[in-house]
Amino acid sequence: QDKGTKMTEFWLISAPGEKTCQQTWEKLHAATTKHNNLSTNSKFNIPDLKVGTLDVLVGLSDELAKLDAFVESVVKKVAQYMADVLEDSKDKVQENLLANGGKQCQAEHKFYSSSLDTVPFLFIFKGVNQIDNDLKARASAYNNLKGNLQNLERKNAGSLLTRSLADIVKKEDFVLDSEYLVTLLVIVPKLNYNDWVKQYETLAEMVVPRSSNVLFEDQDSYLCNVTLFRKAVDDFKHKAREYKFMVRDFQYNEEEMKADKEEMNRLSTDKKKQFGPLVRWLKVNFSEAFIAWIHVKALRVFVESVLRYGLPVNFQAMLLQPNKKTMKKLREVLYDLYKHLDSSAAAIIDATMDIPGLNLSQQEYYPYVYYKIDCNLLEFK
Repeated sequence: QDKGTKMTEFWLISAPGEKTCQQTWEKLHAATTKHNNLSTNSKFNIPDLKVGTLDVLVGLSDELAKLDAFVESVVKKVAQYMADVLEDSKDKVQENLLANGGKQCQAEHKFYSSSLDTVPFLFIFKGVNQIDNDLKARASAYNNLKGNLQNLERKNAGSLLTRSLADIVKKEDFVLDSEYLVTLLVIVPKLNYNDWVKQYETLAEMVVPRSSNVLFEDQDSYLCNVTLFRKAVDDFKHKAREYKFMVRDFQYNEEEMKADKEEMNRLSTDKKKQFGPLVRWLKVNFSEAFIAWIHVKALRVFVESVLRYGLPVNFQAMLLQPNKKTMKKLREVLYDLYKHLDSSAAAIIDATMDIPGLNLSQQEYYPYVYYKIDCNLLEFK
């Protein structure tokens, strides 16, 4: 499909059956294709469901609106988390989710139940609620792992003033196990390096001559070592600060450095291990939540169609995928086709009844039953 003109948005509409429902479908199809293919259309078959009293239907209409919002929010969460997990390859989100979603939008589904009582509600709600809870648990575990790894990585990056020095220094850079001598690590700004070479031996008494080497550099500074007598350390630190030489608080400890490295490897391995199964889980459960969402839309179309067009049940549900450039024209064509329904709808429905589908403040109102399935929620920049 041409991405430029097709919308990743679908309109699920219904209109009363004329002589036959097939005729309703043909009329719509002819009207939208006559004007340069305003939309790609398909029938959306909804099985005949058992109808309760009008009161029950009005209550259902309300409940379905809430269920619709809940299921949509879970579909969005799963899609959004897929984008977070895929980090650098967000273009793959489309591949993993949208192709699936788009096809499902056009697919016909077997319904969980042919009865409009509480069973499909509970069934859909429980299933989607489970996905929501599982997502929270899985996201929390994975984010925790990712966060710990990022903290360790951050420790090993950044400026010499703050970063971990464990992966930079070697055993031979230090005088170890001496009762009297100690090696300090000093951050020397590059601009002040000449001063350091001239001054470091005289910053305090008892500095070992020629004991300083450059061990590492970043953009702004050098990391230097220097060896001196332990009792001169405080004096040396104080004096060094005056010259903008910063002594880093660092004790060479091989065990600790090894443990840090092992922890980082462990977290990195764990993250890689969890990544594949997590992406698979997200794909499968996105699909489940999306199917549940389409079920809810279908149930809403059924309930609203019966409320608007009356009994016996006689309407055709249709799925339209509008072309981006001609949406306004498509609305006009649909209005011309169905504007006559307004008067018949008014006759069926007592104007004082509060029917959510006709409550103008809650959603867009058209003479035909209309629900939008917005797959743009899955588009990530």
